[in-house]
Order: sequence, then structure tokens, then C-alpha cells
Amino acid sequence: MSGSGGAAAASVSSAPPAQEEGMTWWYRWLCRLSGVLGAVSCAVSGLFNCITIHPLNIAAGVWMIMNAFILLLCEAPFCCQFIEFANVVAGKADRLRSWQKAAFYCGMAVVPIVISLTLTTLLGNAIAFATGALYGLSALGTKGDAISYARIQQQKQQADEEKLTDTLEGEL
Repeated sequence: MSGSGGAAAASVSSAPPAQEEGMTWWYRWLCRLSGVLGAVSCAVSGLFNCITIHPLNIAAGVWMIMNAFILLLCEAPFCCQFIEFANVVAGKADRLRSWQKAAFYCGMAVVPIVISLTLTTLLGNAIAFATGALYGLSALGTKGDAISYARIQQQKQQADEEKLTDTLEGEL
């Protein structure tokens, strides 16, 4: 029983990290910095949102503070060094693909805006949403170079010319 559990744990830990998806080191740090700034923005705006008597604003503020905690936990686990499970959560977040992080961060940022559409929630979640957008852009991949694009266009043109000559020969 313990042998199969150990094998499962070994296979999970040997999963390739998301760093090998083609992200450059500076873009990865840009995404992390954006996540930390988004967490600070969400926390400050969430505190301001909670200073009210409207229950929906309070709910949006609490959600924003929770978003800030999750962003810090995933993007900068050294800020949460006294929380025992911080490194485990950060390790699992690092193994996520870029599009999964993008969907998660953008989804987290949209919920408080849906709960209470105010300027505080919009501005507070803007950087957190931008973090998701940065991860989404990295999931799209790099732009192709001009040489490979020209080669593809030349192959298409040759295929079109062959089809045209085949149809002309078929008519004769």
C-alpha cells in the first residue's frame, strides 16, 4: 500500500515545471512582480471596500483580501514563510500551465467586480487581472519569425499553382 503511494508521490514531484513552457526569465519575473503588486493592490482596495455599511461592498472587500493572500501565496511564498503549507501551495502553482494560471487569476479578479461594481473594486483588481492577462499571453507562445512565415507562404503558393495546373490539364 505504501509502495504505490510513494510511486504516486514521486510521479507528482517529477512533473515538469511551467518554467519550461518557453517563458524567458525576465517575463517570468515580470509575471511574478505583477502578481505581488496585484496582491498589494487587492489588499489595500479590499480594506477600503470593507469600510462601509453595504454588505455587497464588504463581501467584495473580503474576497479581494482573500485574492491578495492567494496571489502572494502562489507568486511570492517567501512573504508567507510562517505559514506551513505555503511552499507546498507555491510548488503546485508553479507546476500549473500558463493558461491555467491565467484563467485562475482572471477569474479571481472578476468575482469582486461582479459582486460590487465600484471604482475601488475595478482599480484594486486591475493589476491582478493584468497578471492573469500576462500569463495568458505567455500561453499563446512566441511570435513566429519572418523566415518561417515566408517559407509557409511559399509552400501554400506552390500548392495553389499545382492545383491550378491540375485543373487546367483536366479541362484539356
